[in-house]
Amino acid sequence: MGFRASLTLLVLVTSCLMINAVDLDHLTWTQAPHHAPTYPPTQAPAPHKGGHHKGGGHHHKAPTVAPVHPPVKAPVHPPVKAPVKAPVHPPVKAPVKAPVYPPTKAPVKAPVKAPVKAPVYPPTKAPVQPPVKAPVQPPVKAPAPHVPVPRKMVAVRGMVYCKACKYRGIDTLTSATPLQGAVVLLTCKNTKYPLRVKSTTDKNGFFFIMAPKTVTTYGVHKCRVTLLASKNPKCNHPTNLHYGVKGATLLPTPKAPIGSKLPTLPFDVYTVGPFAYEASKKTPCPKA
Repeated sequence: MGFRASLTLLVLVTSCLMINAVDLDHLTWTQAPHHAPTYPPTQAPAPHKGGHHKGGGHHHKAPTVAPVHPPVKAPVHPPVKAPVKAPVHPPVKAPVKAPVYPPTKAPVKAPVKAPVKAPVYPPTKAPVQPPVKAPVQPPVKAPAPHVPVPRKMVAVRGMVYCKACKYRGIDTLTSATPLQGAVVLLTCKNTKYPLRVKSTTDKNGFFFIMAPKTVTTYGVHKCRVTLLASKNPKCNHPTNLHYGVKGATLLPTPKAPIGSKLPTLPFDVYTVGPFAYEASKKTPCPKA
């Protein structure tokens, strides 16, 4: 029994070695491999009846050897080729149609008009203008001959006042009274040596100066009148009211209208002032 088992095992090992000798490069794994056929183990012969053989010992027949079959080669199949993928082509775009434009109309030419002839007018006659007469200008009168203004003598008049004590230092004649005995001086510088004439005021404060005969209306602009002195001790400080200190210019006095009954004077009267004196600062003002 042990011998047959050993023999069976030997056959199996030999079959496996022969299968491994097959070229595995030609095998594919897409199919199951073929195995060698397997045989059932051979049964051992039955023992003889009657015990032992003569001559001593146990007599056995030689064991029967299992037939050895040549190894069966596995069928060789051609290698299975991998499926070939169909080529993938991009989607074919539909052909783009060219835009269809409406047919272009030929430009319409404007009708050519015949040139218009300018109207022919008859020649115009130039207007006949009457002769222009030269303007008649009135005769120009000859200018009146220059009559020189005759020179006249000069006289000066004016007034002198005494200012109220309460208005001392202020240029005003409010509450002023005429000053009697005030001395005024006329000075003219129209000659080589200045000419001076004095005059004194009356009780009304009025003075009148008759200039020397050498002083005429032609040189009156070089004459000035100033305050000179006052005989009143309570009103003896001269003020510059109307330029009584610096010297007042002579202003012509308006003449009498033509046809008046006033007599014509042989001299022209000029006016100055009015002038004013005031109390000295040392003199106290009387209490009201």
